[in-house]
Amino acid sequence: MSKPVSEFKSKSGLKRILSAFFYSVDGLKSAWRHEHAFRQELTLFIVGGIVAMLLPISAFQKLALVGVLVIVLIVELINSAIEAVVDRISLERHPLSKNAKDFGSAAVLLSCGLALATWAVVLFNRFY
Repeated sequence: MSKPVSEFKSKSGLKRILSAFFYSVDGLKSAWRHEHAFRQELTLFIVGGIVAMLLPISAFQKLALVGVLVIVLIVELINSAIEAVVDRISLERHPLSKNAKDFGSAAVLLSCGLALATWAVVLFNRFY
């Protein structure tokens, strides 16, 4: 017996890669339009990226500083996806829905802590 296949299942080859790219762009646009936290973190990423590139530090340290900011954006997008799925299922208050949203929020908090620690270590190591 064959399993049902979603009509949204990806194609193969180059068409799949192009479709995935445009779906990703749509996701970024939607996050920008609908997620205040994403806009704040993207602004921080842009400013932080510029600062990192201007600092007199090694290329690896620049990569680390920018990389942790990208991680924050990635985790924020995953958190937003979790929240959207939970809200799609039901807008009723439920302990499991709260847990899912709280876990996503905690992941964002941890990624922000990692970013802050990385920036502190690199800057402290460079200037002190």
